[in-house]
Amino acid sequence: MDDRKKMGADKDGVIFPIAPKLSEMSDSYLQFIEKIKDTIQQQRISVVLNANASMICLYWNIGQAILQKQSDEGWGAKVIDRIAADIKASFPEMSGFSPRNIKYMRKFAQCWPDFGFVQQVVAQIPWRTNRILLDKLRNQNSRIWYAQKVIENGWSSAVLELQIQSGLMERSGKTVNNFPAALPPLDSDMANQVFKDPYLFDFLGTDMPRREVEIERKLTEHIQNFLLELGQGFAFVGRQVHLEVGGQDFYLDLLFYHLRLRCYVVVELKACDFEPGFISQLNMYQNVVNDVLRHPDDKPTIGLLLVKGKNETVVEYSLAGYQNPIGVAEWTNQIAHALPEELKSSLPTIEEIERELE
Repeated sequence: MDDRKKMGADKDGVIFPIAPKLSEMSDSYLQFIEKIKDTIQQQRISVVLNANASMICLYWNIGQAILQKQSDEGWGAKVIDRIAADIKASFPEMSGFSPRNIKYMRKFAQCWPDFGFVQQVVAQIPWRTNRILLDKLRNQNSRIWYAQKVIENGWSSAVLELQIQSGLMERSGKTVNNFPAALPPLDSDMANQVFKDPYLFDFLGTDMPRREVEIERKLTEHIQNFLLELGQGFAFVGRQVHLEVGGQDFYLDLLFYHLRLRCYVVVELKACDFEPGFISQLNMYQNVVNDVLRHPDDKPTIGLLLVKGKNETVVEYSLAGYQNPIGVAEWTNQIAHALPEELKSSLPTIEEIERELE
């Protein structure tokens, strides 16, 4: 009787099922869609963690190869700088191979000599979290214990650091159990962090970032030649100049010294529209150059930011409050009114910038 109620017939007598009302299917549908969403989320995390594991294993192999060469052939610590420079020349869009990060790769291989254990356990953990295990813990058993807790609880690197500082292991006991062969909790900090890991996505890359990097590289080459050919006093210092700030690696696109103005000029190029954060980054670069490279007789470092497009109002508000002289140029527009007049006279004119960047 119930089945017959769910059937209908058209004018020709053909029997067909009657769709249930939304109110009748709501509970079933909600359960169905939640299951689909959980499956999608699990697969996303699984794919990203597999990519993370590949990157971690690559880092271990690089670190192990360096250790082996240093042992067999007596290579010194300076070889890491050369390795970083050679890798940067071949993969300029990748920032994960700085001298500092390669030193971490060597330390990583040294602290985890068993590659099978690396594959099974620590390759499940984001690289930034692995670095905290190396930096904050001196005992191998402690590293193993905290690595287990990271996987079990899905801790982010920040949570791990807090737990180490609070002495969680000493308060909880030091028993090390078998590692779970499972994903971190779907809503955990680690699951969220792995999707934002700059090392992972620097390693993976996507079409759009590669295209943007290629555009920026071509612009960098062009503006470097353009400024040198102006004959207004620009002396080339370097491209992708490495700065280490607070234990993090940064790279200036272009660094010049202006002989007439007696100051450094930092040039940053972006293959996208202006974002307020670009000013903060450029200002930080200027502060570091002023502190590390600037001679007492030099004037404050000038910053030039070249972008695809900009909103004048957003630029003006973004520049407000900064003491360093900063100019923002649109590829097809003009330098924002941020540089003092006496500095503008020794820099390229608006027309020159426009002709070169259009």
